[in-house]
Amino acid sequence: MARSRPSPKKPRRAKGSLQTVPAKRRESDPIELLSQALTLLQIGDAESALPLALRALALSNPNRKNADADAAAATATDSNAHQKAPPAFLQALSLLAEINLELGDADAARSYFLKSVTLDPQGEISEEEGGGVEKFLWLAQLCEEGGDESVRWFQRGVEVLRREIAGLEAAGMKGERAEEKKRKLVGALCGIVEVYMTDLSLEPNAEAHCTSNITTALSILPLSPQPHQTHASVLISQSKPEAARTALRTCLSLWRALPTSHPDVPGFPARISLVRLLLEVGMEEDALEVVGGCVEGDDTCVEGWYLGGWGLYLLGEKRRNGDAAAIERPEKKDEELEEKDDWTQCWRGSIQWLRTCLNLYEQLDYEDERLREHARELVSGIESEFREKGIELDIDEDDAGEDEWTESDENEVDDYGAEKDQDGDEVMN
Repeated sequence: MARSRPSPKKPRRAKGSLQTVPAKRRESDPIELLSQALTLLQIGDAESALPLALRALALSNPNRKNADADAAAATATDSNAHQKAPPAFLQALSLLAEINLELGDADAARSYFLKSVTLDPQGEISEEEGGGVEKFLWLAQLCEEGGDESVRWFQRGVEVLRREIAGLEAAGMKGERAEEKKRKLVGALCGIVEVYMTDLSLEPNAEAHCTSNITTALSILPLSPQPHQTHASVLISQSKPEAARTALRTCLSLWRALPTSHPDVPGFPARISLVRLLLEVGMEEDALEVVGGCVEGDDTCVEGWYLGGWGLYLLGEKRRNGDAAAIERPEKKDEELEEKDDWTQCWRGSIQWLRTCLNLYEQLDYEDERLREHARELVSGIESEFREKGIELDIDEDDAGEDEWTESDENEVDDYGAEKDQDGDEVMN
């Protein structure tokens, strides 16, 4: 299961619109430059944001000797500068890290986060001043060694978050701000669990670490979907499929009815990981519901189309074998028994999803050979099975895998993915 990434803290925008600020000030005020850079990043123009953020870093560098010095030279920092670094300097480091992540330069992003750590090693500087926990959580995922080093960064983040939560609660501030920090704390604990399930899975105490951290996460936010999803992953690794299904049902029940903007609704990568877990324990219909929503949100997601095709194949295979008892939602058992040919419709849908996956794979130069080969094998197997049984495939070759949604594509998601109301809005039942 992929590790969930926390969102980096963005520097606060300066008050007032850019139009009301004199051009000369905009060029020399690091706060104004950061505001401009952040705006560009938010509209997807990371390349234009980069020089502005570099300029802001140069202007706010406490060791700067010349205001017009080259921006790149300003990235050097003094390890003892944390006593005098202005907030704009720390904010610039954080924003530059985020910009470089958007540009795909993980090495540069890691370098900026590490510089930020030298200025705020304990996470004691407030988030408003460019400090806080985010750098530790990002470094847990960006560190080159992974494994033990990743766990250490997560643990540093956990310490900061526990301290901040305790401070808020002592001050009687138990509202949304405290809840947000608890969500980050649970995310960090789940991140530790996932490291022990992957990089450190061969460690003799890996299972004990997983159990300890997931138990703590569940005790902090028992009504959050994330720890239940991570718990299900642990249970699958322990060969406890029924317990994993229970955890996954709990996870789904906690966010299905929520609006997509709600903080408890898992992010896109987490939902893709959830689909894989659901398929692994035979919850195909739930998996198809979740992945249907994923591809509606991003219809260029190769993995989403692959998982939808794989899920439809598995569901069709169950129905073809008359395995009604194994199909999730047993209330449909009689219906499935009466419609013995229903499996062919599942497999037709599977081919459409998989062909879309393969077309996008080539268009986007996607890199996952195992995914492509499995998708090809599934398509070939379905076509061969239909030929042997004399079943018409009944799929328009020209429509399968088009870049844009067609009416057929939308109906496919409606039938096998997220349900729709009459206005076309997604409904999570």
